[in-house]
Amino acid sequence: MSEDVLMRAVDLKVYFKGEGRGAGIVRAVDGVSLDILRGETLGIVGESGCGKSTLGRTLLRLQEPVAGSIFLEGRDISRLRGAALKQMRREAQIVFQDPSACLNPRRTVRQILREPFGIHGMEGTMDVDARICELLRLVGLDEYLLSRYPHELSGGQKQRIGIARALALEPKIVVCDEAVSALDVSVQAQVLNLLQELKEKLHLTYFFISHNLNVVYQVSDRVGVMYLGKLVELADCAQLYEKRCHPYTEALLSAVPRVGAGERGERIHLAGEVPDPANPPSGCRFHTRCPKACEKCRVSEPVLTEVEPGHFVACHLAGDAT
Repeated sequence: MSEDVLMRAVDLKVYFKGEGRGAGIVRAVDGVSLDILRGETLGIVGESGCGKSTLGRTLLRLQEPVAGSIFLEGRDISRLRGAALKQMRREAQIVFQDPSACLNPRRTVRQILREPFGIHGMEGTMDVDARICELLRLVGLDEYLLSRYPHELSGGQKQRIGIARALALEPKIVVCDEAVSALDVSVQAQVLNLLQELKEKLHLTYFFISHNLNVVYQVSDRVGVMYLGKLVELADCAQLYEKRCHPYTEALLSAVPRVGAGERGERIHLAGEVPDPANPPSGCRFHTRCPKACEKCRVSEPVLTEVEPGHFVACHLAGDAT
């Protein structure tokens, strides 16, 4: 594995048992392979239910894969147990979507930020109080908030506490799972700027999950597009926005609001509903909604292929896409 690759997923699969009598197996993540480069922000986009959050949680072993492997700096972490898994947690952390749901309402900010050090037995080896104050300064908060409870904080303040907790043990990679979607637009901009500053200051790597394409464009170095448990396109951010090859990516980007009448292209409306992930279509999973589908798309599943340097697409018509 190249030194530039911090984390790698190989043919990762996560399946769930569907609800109700006769329910099938939901293929939330179905054979995803990708590299996360050291120091980059890899954005992941797609419709709700496409598997992007499940993928992010699985990379951190918060969700167990049924098949595939996960490597962190060349070490296979997909089968770690006990103390080895606990040690890995220090290197890979997550910022959750809803700051109100992920902070214990019975604990003060000081207790919330102290907890990671207690779990990992570090309270006797360092000045934890000084570290907690440093974390607050990192995320732009004042020390007087240490005695406050989550219900006494604004949404933006709570999310900053969530970010501070994720950074407490100095991780190498942070999964941001819709980290700004629950915030007001003005607060979103502040938190995004904070994440960018922290990335540069602390040399972090982000796996940034979002359904907001404008947000992904603002923060990402590369972007991956998921559809129904599959990665359908992966490229540098600028490359993807200028020359998308997959019809699904093209439809997503056509819905992004743009300033200026001359810059807005024709909106692509996809027909039909997203198929049931417990019973996905044969061949290409997008063919039931794709305006360019051919017979080959209905019977043969496309493989993620490099069509240009660094640009990967899973589409039989990728060579003809513009």
